[in-house]
Amino acid sequence: MSDAGAQAQILIIDDEPQIRRFLRISLKSQGYAVAEAASAAEGIAVSQAHRPDLVVLDLGLPDADGRTVLAELRAQSSVPVIVLSVRDSETEKVLTLDSGANDYVTKPFGIQEFLARVRNLLRARPEPTATGEAVFTDGHLTVDLGRRLVSQDGVPVHLTRKEFAVLGMLIGHAGRVVTQSQLLRQIWGPTHLADTHYLRIVIGKLRQKLGDDPNDPRYLRTEPGVGYRFIGADV
Repeated sequence: MSDAGAQAQILIIDDEPQIRRFLRISLKSQGYAVAEAASAAEGIAVSQAHRPDLVVLDLGLPDADGRTVLAELRAQSSVPVIVLSVRDSETEKVLTLDSGANDYVTKPFGIQEFLARVRNLLRARPEPTATGEAVFTDGHLTVDLGRRLVSQDGVPVHLTRKEFAVLGMLIGHAGRVVTQSQLLRQIWGPTHLADTHYLRIVIGKLRQKLGDDPNDPRYLRTEPGVGYRFIGADV
């Protein structure tokens, strides 16, 4: 784990003491600092006081639905939020992600996968260049978001405007789930939220041009029924 990761503070908002204890032990074993809250009101207060680097949020809190807390957090900052919930319906996941959560983990969950998701969200985003624009590179693929240039091993990759827009939005939220409706609203407009086939075609073209195998992805991972995630920073 990087030093930045070791210094990160994580706030757990969950009313189940055993879940908080399990997460606290697991996160501290990885070098994270941990703060806890057992209710929505306490969670918001602790967040304001401690300014955590990441929030783990249960939806089933005793004094309010977790999405109320999510809305309050989003009004304060863009802190990454992982939602933990027993609610496992596709509709619930999409609604929560569209409301501003960065990831959604269903209880019960495997701790190693959970910790990987934490690392994903804490990992540094693409660094700004001298012009203030972000560039992603892994030594193989390079995407200059400001100049709208893509290359692999120094060879230009020609993308359409929509293909670049989708890739750029996913890279801008690297490691996080971006829902289909978020992508469609941002890139095609609010009248195209049902046109998921547009997105599937563009993702297919991107995978073809980047040589990305959907069954063993290096860059673009499908979150079935929810959206997509750029995982290049993990490779």
